[in-house]
Amino acid sequence: MARGEHPQRTPFYGVCLLMVAFAACWVASVTHPAWAAALIYVAAAIVAAVGFVMTFRDYG
Repeated sequence: MARGEHPQRTPFYGVCLLMVAFAACWVASVTHPAWAAALIYVAAAIVAAVGFVMTFRDYG
């Protein structure tokens, strides 16, 4: 295994992306302009999808 190619690194980054997406949803829930909340929710959905794929890539 080469340096920087640890097999558990990609799932860890996926979990980090999922945590960022959940935090973004919390920010969107306290944001008052509806258009800003909608943009945050869309970005969070994209980040969550990427994080989900990175986390569970070995189970497919």
